[in-house]
Amino acid sequence: MATSLPVGRLLAVVMIIVLAVAYVVIQLVRPVPAVAATAHTISATMPGSASPLAWPVHGEAAISVEGTGFLATHGAQTPTPLASVAKLMTAYVVLHDHPITGTSPGPNIPITPADITTYQQDLATGDSVVSVQVGEQLSELQALEALLIPSGDNIASLLASWDAGSEAAFVTKMNTAAKQLGLANTHYTDASGVAPGTVSTAASQVRLALVDMKMPTFRHIVSMAQVTLPVAGLQYNVNALLGKDGIVGIKTGFTTTAGGCFVFAARTTIGGKTKTLVGAVLRQFGTIAQPSALTSAFDAATTLITSADHALAEATVIRKGQTLGQLSAPWTTAVGMQATRTVTLVGLPGQHVTTTVVLANKIAAPVPGATRIGTAVVETGDQRVTVPLVTSRLLPAASLSWRLTHL
Repeated sequence: MATSLPVGRLLAVVMIIVLAVAYVVIQLVRPVPAVAATAHTISATMPGSASPLAWPVHGEAAISVEGTGFLATHGAQTPTPLASVAKLMTAYVVLHDHPITGTSPGPNIPITPADITTYQQDLATGDSVVSVQVGEQLSELQALEALLIPSGDNIASLLASWDAGSEAAFVTKMNTAAKQLGLANTHYTDASGVAPGTVSTAASQVRLALVDMKMPTFRHIVSMAQVTLPVAGLQYNVNALLGKDGIVGIKTGFTTTAGGCFVFAARTTIGGKTKTLVGAVLRQFGTIAQPSALTSAFDAATTLITSADHALAEATVIRKGQTLGQLSAPWTTAVGMQATRTVTLVGLPGQHVTTTVVLANKIAAPVPGATRIGTAVVETGDQRVTVPLVTSRLLPAASLSWRLTHL
């Protein structure tokens, strides 16, 4: 004969079951602790012992390493006349508006009576000119060669009128391009650079030169020691340093107001690798010992290039797979956040490198492996590299047993 539990004990069992069910329900519906993301502290400096760049005593200068974002400057970086260095922007606008491939000649530009008048006026005032005659036709490539190699001021006016209808309209394009390219303290009043109101800074001209050098046609022209033109015949590059001290371009300039100006590109070795330096020295003047202002600019550039061979260093500051932070949850071991690429920077020895890790605001488990969960921003000087961070493995959701056994 079956016996029944006393009412009191039965109620106790029922209560226990109710409480157990309630406990399970509460544990399953209560929020799981958030996944915490923390960044590692990262401190780095460029390696090597300090060896300063040999900046010019006067004027202003800047130097960069092509393809790295490195830029160092010297002097006030206030607007100064550019002389024929302004033709870097003239060439940029022409090639932007009328792109040609490599050494393709491009369209022909007829020489008009107005172009002869400009030539004669420039010749009379002692400007740098390239001989032209009515009926002659220069291809776009030949005109750019005449602009950048013998530095024809009259060719700058020719190209400006051909491109925009008038030099005034072309100058408006030049100033618009300067703003679009972020060239601080830069203003153009003419296409040749003869006008003292055409001004910029060494840093801005380096930035422009880096853009110009990305155009194969420009890069080819400024590397040429000479060119033969239809009427003017054989013309030599005003850049007398071309082919010396690793120099492969770019553009010279001189007026009595601007002094000697030189924007250069030179091949050098940094960290055992061949790199291209792009730099500028502006407002260099002659001395009793060295009367030529342009030669003073050449000397300043050569000294700066030589010092860069010893002063600049290249270093890997972040390696692919390096853990830059972690995700933590109380139900599992921490999961690393790893860099997806290697970051190599160029800089001066001892220069501080800042790495800032930016993490996602809300992270909910589970998080699969190789999930982008943050970003590392590596900076030194003008260089800024963004590196996505991904999880090194799966961060699982809290298990049922963990949720039931942890308050």
